[in-house]
Amino acid sequence: MHLFMLLLQSFLSRLAVTLQYNFFNSTEKFIAFIVEDSMRKSNVIKKLGAGRGIHRLIFILCILALLICMATFSKIYSFKSFRASNSFCNCNSLTSSCTNNHHVELTLDTAIQKIQHEIDILRQLPNEKVFGKQAIFLADILNLVESVQVSLVQNSEPRAVLHSLSRQTEQVNGPAEYFITEEIRKYVRIKPNRLKKQNFMGANGTFTSIGHACFSMKSELEEFMDYDVGEMCNDDWRLAQKLMVHGCDPLPRRRCFARAPQLYNKPYPINESVWKLPDDKNVRWSQYRCKNFTCLARNSTAKGFFKCADCFNLTHHESPRWIVRSYQDSNSKMTADILITEVLSLKPGEIRIGLDFSVGTGTFAARMREHNVTIVSATINLGAPFSEMIALRGLIPLYMTINQRLPFFDNSLDLIHTTRFLDGWIDFVLLDFVLYDFDRVLRPGGLLWIDSFFCLKEELNDYLEAFKILRYKQHKWLVVPKIDKDDSEVFFSAVLEKPPRPFR
Repeated sequence: MHLFMLLLQSFLSRLAVTLQYNFFNSTEKFIAFIVEDSMRKSNVIKKLGAGRGIHRLIFILCILALLICMATFSKIYSFKSFRASNSFCNCNSLTSSCTNNHHVELTLDTAIQKIQHEIDILRQLPNEKVFGKQAIFLADILNLVESVQVSLVQNSEPRAVLHSLSRQTEQVNGPAEYFITEEIRKYVRIKPNRLKKQNFMGANGTFTSIGHACFSMKSELEEFMDYDVGEMCNDDWRLAQKLMVHGCDPLPRRRCFARAPQLYNKPYPINESVWKLPDDKNVRWSQYRCKNFTCLARNSTAKGFFKCADCFNLTHHESPRWIVRSYQDSNSKMTADILITEVLSLKPGEIRIGLDFSVGTGTFAARMREHNVTIVSATINLGAPFSEMIALRGLIPLYMTINQRLPFFDNSLDLIHTTRFLDGWIDFVLLDFVLYDFDRVLRPGGLLWIDSFFCLKEELNDYLEAFKILRYKQHKWLVVPKIDKDDSEVFFSAVLEKPPRPFR
């Protein structure tokens, strides 16, 4: 044992001296040193009469020590350290370093080509499951190799002309170190372009992001991203929606297959689907109180879902909306309803596309479709399958929360309609951000339709000022009492037109 300690101490002392040299320049010398040292120590062992078993044990321990030292070396001498050092691939000072670096690049290119060739072969195999697992594994290895390759190229350039990617990598990849789940870390880290150049969008990599609130919901997000790559995702859409509603939006993408209903039937033809309850088999009901659309239409859950207890009753509740006025009191004839025909008559032939930012099952989009207007319905599944219902009716659902910036370009929509969503519960500052985002995506001359906004009577003037700050032209402006709350609340409806604003 004493002899072994002497050998190990000698080995480590020589190894420490060797690590002071550049790693790539010292590889051959280091290997030669290991061989020479091992031969010399083996002669000592023979002289002392040690057996072959001890020799093998020492050899194995030396290999382990070598691996540990190399791992430690790779952590200490990071690429950042190499970049800061003038001795790493500086052709003006060390020509041999550049030669070794070029050899490493050629080796990496060969490895990339071989891995890509294996992936192409796997694509031709008939077994899709085998291809999926092996291809994903090879793709991960390929990404790692390409990342090292890009880092070597960046580090070989003078610091003054380093690509912007190398300056941003540490800052962008920092959030990845906050999480434990490997899928989150892989998603958040920067993805350098394979051609090592800027792409057509002017970026030299892909910078994936997550919502800032995701960091305060670390455990929930790691649960969401805990899955087997290439396998079925968990039935966790409610967890995803919880993350979104609490500001973890956008969510990271996932590399698993979303679950679908076990017996999915083809949807009804478009001439039937708009005003017919969909097939129950086309929805996963495990997360809802009701287990079919008939239950939702009967409203048997006593408002088990948010603000839209009658939205699934297509025949009685939904069918007359926006084509027939609904009066709270038949005697007073007071209503906040504005009809679709009244709005479209303000801009004949100009309203073609728009957004319904509401809680509902797509009935507004269905009615506007009858007037050749395409409406995208933004909603989430608060207690009921709103998104599935809209899609099964043959309309377009947009799954998003109030936290998210509207995914439309500036000055692109003719109409924005909102009801049952932007009401008296919303914070005034948040309402400001939402209204200015509405203004951003509305084109000049576009219409903002505020439909039955309700709030407390004493807060009405504050909310009206929020709408007036946009300086829109007022086509319609209605304020009526909401009689089901002891006259403490009011309804407000308006149709406003965005004015043309001069460029600055």
